[in-house]
Amino acid sequence: MTVSHRRQLLVLPDRDCAEEAAEQLSGELPGLARPELVRDALAGEDDAEDAQWLVVLEAPEADGWTAEHLVLLDGIAAGLDGWREED
Repeated sequence: MTVSHRRQLLVLPDRDCAEEAAEQLSGELPGLARPELVRDALAGEDDAEDAQWLVVLEAPEADGWTAEHLVLLDGIAAGLDGWREED
């Protein structure tokens, strides 16, 4: 069952975690487009230490995000001290 065609974001504490998440995703979902890694500075913070990293994921074209996909994304994010959001 298709859940969503919206973009998914994994919000992670640092670049290393974002790179690890992208690597895990390429192994678990080989047909997925390459994730985009984006530095997201926290509002009002000038220090590079105070930045989160986003793993931006486009929906699979064929069937969108299924419930199983979203559970997988939630698990990867949680395992790296992060969370998932829809964009």
